[in-house]
Formats: sequence, C-alpha cells, structure tokens
Amino acid sequence: MQEDAKILIVGSGVFGLSTALWLARAGYRRVTVFDMQDTETAGYDPGVGIESASADINKIIRFSYGDEIEYQRLASQAAEIWDKWNQQIASLATERRDELPEVLQKGEPKLWYKCGFLRMGAASEFSDYEIQTLRNMEKEGVRGTQFKSDDDADIERASRTGWAHKLDVCRRQERFGVHKAVLDSSAGFVVAYKACAWAQHLARKAGVEFILHPTKGRVVGVDTSNPDKPVVRTVDGVTHEGYLVVVAGGGWTAGLLPEADGLIETTAGSVATIQLPKDRQDLWERFSPENFPVVTWGMHEGRVSDKDIYSFPRDENGVIKIGFRKTKWTNYDDVAGKRISIPKAVHAKETNIPIPALEAVKEYISVNLPELAGLGISSTRLCWYTDSIDNSFVVDFVPGRPRVAVCSGGSGHGFKFLPVLGREVVRILEGKGAETVYGRMWKWRTSDKEKRNGLEEGEDGPRVLGKQRLASREDWVFREHVS
Repeated sequence: MQEDAKILIVGSGVFGLSTALWLARAGYRRVTVFDMQDTETAGYDPGVGIESASADINKIIRFSYGDEIEYQRLASQAAEIWDKWNQQIASLATERRDELPEVLQKGEPKLWYKCGFLRMGAASEFSDYEIQTLRNMEKEGVRGTQFKSDDDADIERASRTGWAHKLDVCRRQERFGVHKAVLDSSAGFVVAYKACAWAQHLARKAGVEFILHPTKGRVVGVDTSNPDKPVVRTVDGVTHEGYLVVVAGGGWTAGLLPEADGLIETTAGSVATIQLPKDRQDLWERFSPENFPVVTWGMHEGRVSDKDIYSFPRDENGVIKIGFRKTKWTNYDDVAGKRISIPKAVHAKETNIPIPALEAVKEYISVNLPELAGLGISSTRLCWYTDSIDNSFVVDFVPGRPRVAVCSGGSGHGFKFLPVLGREVVRILEGKGAETVYGRMWKWRTSDKEKRNGLEEGEDGPRVLGKQRLASREDWVFREHVS
C-alpha cells in the first residue's frame, strides 16, 4: 500500500481503534473509521448508552494463557504500553488536564490498575492449564510474579512483598479447608471506556478521521463488485470508495461478512453488577483495588468445573462487575440469505440474562462473597462480542475479496491487546502476515474438528437466546436474605 491509500475501517472498538492508530503511526495519511455510535461525545461510557463489548467499565489484564505462550508474550508487550499510557495521562492531568479526553478529566486520571489477578480453582487440585501457565511463566523468567497458594516459598515471598492479603480474599482455606489458587501480581484490570477514549484521542492526534453517527457512520454493506475499489455503504445511502476496507465491527462483523460464517460467530457473555452503598465504608475498603484483586473461579478447569466466573474490585463509583463465561449465547437472524448470529441490540437492547447465568453469578457470591448477598444484584446485561472457531483472533484478507480484510474474533480476551494489536494488524495488511507468528495464527482458516468452539451447533444448538428463560428483577434477590 502507498501512504496515501484510502483505508476505511468499520468499527471504533478495540480492533478498529488499534488498527487505525498503528496505521497512522506507520505513515498512512488517509485512514477513516466508521461507527454508528458517537463514541467520542459519549467517551465510550456504557452508562450513557454506548453498546459495544469495548465500551465497558473494566476489562481484565492477564498474562496466563496455558500453553499459548504467543498470547502471553503479546500481553506482556501490551502491558509495557499500558504503563506508558498511565504515565502520559498522569503527566497531562498535572500539567494540561484540559488536553485529556473529557472522561479522563473526571475521577482518577488512570487507565490500568495492577491490583493482581487471583486465578482461583473450584477443585481440590490445580488444572493442567494452570500448571502449563506456570511453566511458561518460568520459561519467560517471570515466575517471581506468581504466588501459588500452597507453596510455602511463594507464601513467604507474598508476605515479604506485600501481596499476602490478596492470596485468599474469599477466605476459602479457613471456611472450606481447601484453596487452590495462583495470584499474578503483574496483572489487574483497565478502565475500558476510558482506555478506548484515550486510544481514539491518540488516533485523532495522529490524523485519523472518525465518522461517528447513527446514519452517516452505520455501515450496512461492503461492495466489491469492482475488486480494485471496495465500497462501504452507509445507512444514509452514501457510498465511500477506498483502496482497502477493514471490517473490525466486533459483534456486528459476521453480519457484514456473511462468508465468515463458520469461522466466527457473534455471541454474548452474561454480566451482572452489585452497587455498594456509599455509607458502607467497610465494603468500599474491602473491595477497593488496593485490597481486592481481579478473581476468576473455576475457569479453564474443563469438566472439573461448571463455574467459569470472573469478578473485579469495585470501580470508582462503587460498582462490582461479575461475569459468567461458561455459556455464550447466540441470536440468529436473516443476513444476506443466511441465518447468522447477530447482536440482539440491533433490534432491541436486552438487559436481562438467562437464568443459568444469573444462578451461577449468585452461587459465586453466596459461596465466595457472602457479605454481598444482602445487597442483591443491581443490574444485568448481555455483552456481545465475536468468538472464533479456536478462540484465536481472525486478521486476514477475505477470500475472494482482495481489498477487504477482517479484524475480529476477539473471543472475549482481546481488550488487553489494545495498545499493541494494531502493530501486528498493519504487518498483515501490508502483506507480511506469513512472516510473523501472529499473521500465521490469525489467518483465515477452517476446521474439520467435530467440536469448533460451539460454532458447529448453529441455530439448532442449545445456546440460542430465544430458547432461554431470562431472569427478571425478582430473580436478582438472594432469597435467604429476604426478611
């Protein structure tokens, strides 16, 4: 590509933002990002109605990837930039606060919190995934950041370095006599909506143009009838011709690229929140990032566990977010003559989650955080994103459409790579994908496996949202706490 090539990006979430930012840094001067939501004015804040997996209150920063050491390494590279972004923002907040995006002028001017990440098992032994993760941490020379709950040397080191209070925050050893967990002191979380606002701010400063509007920015089709001049068509009837189109639409990607059906699938995770009362200073202190880590319960334990729960410390508004990952829901509709899963938000935003998801969240609270049960659930929602057949990203040119690329398949773990993902995407767009480990990992692919991350189920499968009973507000209450 020439530096004056017109590059059109669909989607201003993590994948689109990172791609745009790194294209601009690589010298491409005509990069335009389309989105149907005004993410700039709203600052990506989900509290004002932005509907996107990227527009969230927080996301996990982790380095534990089992035997997938390439993702562990990429996450470590991203963490170095997260650190730099924190430093840049802190400096601006002190010297030129008005130059920060508006959402970063409010509250604490900080994106990422290294509060630790407690990988808490639900079984009596460590999973193979956890054992392999620790081997890879050792291989990379960062085993010292990991504290194993049953290792005397690790416990002593945690005490000496100030991490002991986060090794068993749910008091499982005391209450149940068993606690199998690993605390990663290098991990934590980012304030997701502020991070996206900051990345968009950097992209604009680098020369990227954004069209963020419900009609002017909403892409409804990608026309490649002239393969040398791909066209993006927006809902207002306007066509935009480019040299290259990159579809990075998150949960909306599969609907714009029906040929990706079978490789990626739009799914929804289930999220619930608990609002801490402002007069409960004891809870505010207990669940602060200083005292409470990000926690997962029973994730990556295969058949041993049906938990797959994660939770965060409270945010600056006293909100604790808890998510259920075991089952990811689908929502099928007609798209270009095919039945494809698309976000429910296209038609009507769904704020209720299926009963099994709510019950799993309530079990996690009842078993591990019983002091929160009396508060009840404050809100629930579905978080729509895109899974791939193997949970690895999909970044490649679309077969048969040489000037159209897909940048998707975040599979629920893409956000942490926001600062660095676009670096690898640009290499792929420049035709160097076969030369890089990530280009080979993320290429367009098929699978002949019987199980393909649930994509083999289709509309007949058990995860279809329309087949579920959704939880009502009455279900949010913990019955044993009703007076």
